[in-house]
Amino acid sequence: MNRLRRAGFAVAGLLLAAALAVVALNVRGESPLGPPQPASTDPTVVARGAYLARAGNCLGCHTTRGGADYAGGRGIETPFGAVFAPNLTPDTETGLGGWSTAHFWRALHNGRSRDGRLLSPAFPYPHFTRITRDDSDALFAYLQGLPAVRQNNRPNTLRFPFDTQVALAVWRALYFTPGADTPQASRPAEWHRGRYLVDGLGHCAACHTHRDALGGATAGPAPHEGLIPVQNWYAPPLSGEDTAATVALLKTGVSPHGAAMGPMAEVVFRSTQHLEDSDLVAMSTYLQSLPPPAPRPEARKADTAVLSAGSRLYGDHCASCHGDDGRGAPPAYPPLAGNPTLGLASPANVIHAIAQGGFAPATAGNPTPYGMPPFATVLNDAEIAAVASYVRQSWGNGGAPVSALDVLRTR
Repeated sequence: MNRLRRAGFAVAGLLLAAALAVVALNVRGESPLGPPQPASTDPTVVARGAYLARAGNCLGCHTTRGGADYAGGRGIETPFGAVFAPNLTPDTETGLGGWSTAHFWRALHNGRSRDGRLLSPAFPYPHFTRITRDDSDALFAYLQGLPAVRQNNRPNTLRFPFDTQVALAVWRALYFTPGADTPQASRPAEWHRGRYLVDGLGHCAACHTHRDALGGATAGPAPHEGLIPVQNWYAPPLSGEDTAATVALLKTGVSPHGAAMGPMAEVVFRSTQHLEDSDLVAMSTYLQSLPPPAPRPEARKADTAVLSAGSRLYGDHCASCHGDDGRGAPPAYPPLAGNPTLGLASPANVIHAIAQGGFAPATAGNPTPYGMPPFATVLNDAEIAAVASYVRQSWGNGGAPVSALDVLRTR
């Protein structure tokens, strides 16, 4: 009995120590809110906040289709359930009308709501923690100047225990450290601006990163690359593209190598097309400094029968636009020959494009984009896999073959 009692005390001590560690890790870097300060009404500050809201694509999550801007309600699907974006308008009962600049800063920097409760990391505060206080105040000034919309926030539908504050506290202890970017003396101002936009305000790594079973960012084969949970689009590596191609894609939605589709098309439509060229160049400067993906082993060849079927189907359905030689007719029909998307480790994007179609965003630089029709009603899973295998292994592309099971999992 004494041995059991000692074991029980040891376990209780370990649990207490773990709980205290979680608490300590959750309050690190935090300071008292201080006296509440109202939002600025300076037109220059408000205009800068509007630009920052565009850069952060706040509208994309905090607006439902057909709903009032920034009034919330859009569901963000996660592997643990749905998180519904809240109302950011200055309504005093359902929005941010009762918030101060300090409350808003704490939400961005520390991931806490007005009442101190922990926010879900579906709100990308692990990236927004890099936002400066001046920019936070400008964002808040812009949001406080919006028309107030009374729209109740929808409760999240996360599964137990992911819907608890304890679970959020453990997640934060494992994966979140508040802070800001540390200046690097060897880097120019343009590089620092690009890092701030990519890793902070633009929160690109919210999609472009590998995640473990708990949704925490983990090291993968390349920086800024990963499968987007639930949506199953693959966010490719962000390094390697030249400045002209990167700026063109972010500004117009198309580049010499292809077009933005899926979730990235929405980012371009709502956010990056509206950014100043200097900021787009800064983002490209930072992205080019990232280490390139590690070389992948040579992909195995698809079965001859699969490639033969894929070639026939490509000739029937694809060659009229993309050409027998895969060169396409840019910018209307992207080239498939040498297309980096076709050599990615994951075939998810090419499967989505074939099955669901490909639709670039309408932008000021490309107001009438061409679209690719969906073939899910024409081709079965095995045929989609055959076409995908063919284009991933033709014209110098080095992608691995695709199976019907890959198609089923992605769709």
